[in-house]
Amino acid sequence: MTKKILVCNPIAEEGIKMMEDVGFRVDQKFDMSKDELTATIPHYQGLIVRGSTKVREPTIDAAENLEAIGRPGIGMDNIDVAYAREKGISVYNTPTATTISVAELVLSHMFAAYRNVVAGTISLRDGKWIKKDLKSNEIYGKTMGIIGYGNIGREVATRAAALGMKVIAYDVVDVKDPDPAKMVDLDTILKESDVITLHVPHIDATHHLLSADEFAKMKTSATLIDCSRGGVVDEEALYDALSNGDIRFACKDVFEEEPPGDNKLLTLDNFHATPHIGGQTIEGQKRAGTQAAEQVIAELNKRG
Repeated sequence: MTKKILVCNPIAEEGIKMMEDVGFRVDQKFDMSKDELTATIPHYQGLIVRGSTKVREPTIDAAENLEAIGRPGIGMDNIDVAYAREKGISVYNTPTATTISVAELVLSHMFAAYRNVVAGTISLRDGKWIKKDLKSNEIYGKTMGIIGYGNIGREVATRAAALGMKVIAYDVVDVKDPDPAKMVDLDTILKESDVITLHVPHIDATHHLLSADEFAKMKTSATLIDCSRGGVVDEEALYDALSNGDIRFACKDVFEEEPPGDNKLLTLDNFHATPHIGGQTIEGQKRAGTQAAEQVIAELNKRG
């Protein structure tokens, strides 16, 4: 019997081809509702989903033939991972596929914030020449504080150090060989950093990790960059901190509610954002798709 793999969200064509080339049938069915997925999944041994497709307990209960779930990307909060594994389904993600992509976006936000790139562009579109108003700073010699020193945090650290920044980092786990960063506590990150960047998952322990108390400890000249997960930063407190001048600037790629709608942060001149594009590079998505395909192929072949 030919094993079948259901792909619920677009992935790199290279990944689709890899699965087909080894003899699996691959069906691509996008924009399925929860009920449609639950009704369809019994026919498949493999499943590949992105973040927008939820794989919850009822769907897993219906997945009587499912052997492997692949998640191109880092976060797996859209999948009831523990429950799936209890049911004998292997679950994989691709934690390093888009590491470089996210790290580069962090630096993009940092440069744009420090050099007033967005304000400069908007003013020119409005027919204004505000050169004298756009005084800025170099990042050379500034302190980069990294909260969460995993794969992405380390890539950011390497690039920040190459730019001549001092790099300090904080993590709840013991980090071996943190070079080029120096490991410190969270308070030190907040008090000493000129730029703070977050790279932690959104779990109970990190919900609103940065809120009013934390913003009060930061430099008034500090820039916050959040390319992690919505919910890690208290957006209401961030709005107050930016409005009151408690911190200079903030940049976000993720929001508590996505799309963010009429989020008040978007009304501020000292805030800019991107629509959750951290991993959305051609190179990163190719790695994510092919790595997920490799993992599903290996699992299905192992089970015979």
